[in-house]
Amino acid sequence: MDIKDLRLDKTETLEVIRVKEGEPVPFEDQMAVEYPVTIFFNDHELVTLLCTPTYLEELAIGFLNSEGLIRSYDDIDTIRPDLDKGLIYVTTKKKKSLSEKLFAKRTITSGCGKGTIFYNVLDSMRTNRIERPLDITSEQVSNLMLALQQNSEMFKETGGNHASALCDPSGIVVYHEDIGRHNAVDKIVGHCVKNNINIEDKVLVTSGRVSSEILLKVAKLDIPMIISKSAPTTLSVRLARELGLTLAGFVRGRRFNIYANGWRITDVEVADHDAMYMESTQLAESDEEQQEQQQVQQENND
Repeated sequence: MDIKDLRLDKTETLEVIRVKEGEPVPFEDQMAVEYPVTIFFNDHELVTLLCTPTYLEELAIGFLNSEGLIRSYDDIDTIRPDLDKGLIYVTTKKKKSLSEKLFAKRTITSGCGKGTIFYNVLDSMRTNRIERPLDITSEQVSNLMLALQQNSEMFKETGGNHASALCDPSGIVVYHEDIGRHNAVDKIVGHCVKNNINIEDKVLVTSGRVSSEILLKVAKLDIPMIISKSAPTTLSVRLARELGLTLAGFVRGRRFNIYANGWRITDVEVADHDAMYMESTQLAESDEEQQEQQQVQQENND
């Protein structure tokens, strides 16, 4: 049975009370469904994701790829869903075990949609720098965000989900949505892995905050650019600069911020920005060294 034929409802209507000018008014509200699905990897329970119950195969594949447990779709032997119980069983052709070292990396994430991730900042050391060019204009950046918002029908109905899209400069190639921003990106990753999508000229567009976890998911797939409606974190900006990934945030209408490697946006002069990035990094490192030296001197004086 194909899991894509087993999709569940992603919204549900509930009776609620709306208060307007102090007066309670009963009405029916369309709400996002939150569905727990547990992934078993080679007969071992791996993780429970709280998600929108659509495209669960892509979600599972994307999560496993992001965590380094599979490299390609060919690594997978079987995917078997049991949606009555909220379970997905994945087996690989080479039976990899879940080592204690892997579980030692489990940390609480800053995202919504799942409570744990096996993310480690050291993952960035195993990610190659992205040098691939991409020709995109500032107008296309704005148009891609507009296209994402126009496709977000579930958000228009519920106001309770995130959206992500794999795009080329002219428009959307793959679109997914989920209550969790990590999950929405993992569905994109899973779709790319499953269908062997060519990502040479692609951009990841997302409605959610770009944390370091999100950035590394995209960098591991070798996608050269992320566009977000929201803000990045300081660590994601530093990683983007280090890994050669173009990062644009706060895309609102024709305005947006460039945080890293803006040279791919062809109609914006950013040559001096790269020097600025290096200078700011060097100044920060210099300040840290001075603080350490002052602390050592203070300790010696004490």
